[in-house]
Amino acid sequence: MITAEGLTRHFGSTTALDGFDLDVPAGTVHGLLGPNGAGKTTAVRILTTLLRPGSGRARVAGHDAVREADRVRARIGLVGQQAAVDEQLSGRQNLEMFGRLHHLAAAAARRRAAELLDRFGLAEAGERPAARYSGGMRRRLDLATGLLTDPAVLFLDEPTTGLDPRARTEVWRTIRALAAGGTTVLLTTQYLEEADQLADALTVIDHGRVVAAGTADELKGRLGDDHLDVVVRDPDRLGEAAALLARAGAGEPRLDPDRRLASVPVHDRVAALTEVARQLADRGLEAEDLGVRRPTLDEVFLALTVRSAA
Repeated sequence: MITAEGLTRHFGSTTALDGFDLDVPAGTVHGLLGPNGAGKTTAVRILTTLLRPGSGRARVAGHDAVREADRVRARIGLVGQQAAVDEQLSGRQNLEMFGRLHHLAAAAARRRAAELLDRFGLAEAGERPAARYSGGMRRRLDLATGLLTDPAVLFLDEPTTGLDPRARTEVWRTIRALAAGGTTVLLTTQYLEEADQLADALTVIDHGRVVAAGTADELKGRLGDDHLDVVVRDPDRLGEAAALLARAGAGEPRLDPDRRLASVPVHDRVAALTEVARQLADRGLEAEDLGVRRPTLDEVFLALTVRSAA
């Protein structure tokens, strides 16, 4: 549903995109990750016809994003980083206004506004000014405006920035429902947990180039083994715990003195956990926490982008 091949874009001497590639199947949520300035928003602006690439090709919903820009715009919705609602108008008035801007007839705009208010759980608040909406409600209203024309593809550029955890969860629930209904979603985000929760597949971009792509599990697998973590009660015995981990693990332990944490990669998670637990008990070394975990997406992200910058 979305493809990009070799996209480039320069702003003066700054390279925003440098051979960017992307492939998003229909009906999936695809996460586009990268640090600030990596090129995420530039890529979205090209794919949504707001910006022309310097070179390369992009197709969205079966149409060329440059040569068939009008056709692309008819098939997509876009929700930017800032909520594009008029806070003086009610939720219903906002949707009706955007409907008319999308060339819907007045009756069709009213009907579509009512459908979306109900779909996004805003029917009871529909007559209330948007200024009185919570952050999560305002973001859901913004998402609703992006769906007025029932787009095949929805672009979400950091949709939960600045929201509290409760509001962020509300938006996540909405995005999952959209994908379940067949909408293809391209999501840019700096929240790694958000990408892990929502995306069927991920593309990591840094310095305008794709540095990794795959499912969250595939990207985590690139860091290798599981990790065995020990949090000791006595910070003075952290080195002793690290020595135990070194003998049971498959690499050098990593220490975090502030958290009283020692961590080491392990091949056999059950055997390593059992052995370390036994040795901790034998030495009377109290652990506040002991467990095996997979590498987190945060660790993957940091490893990939640091490697890209090197």
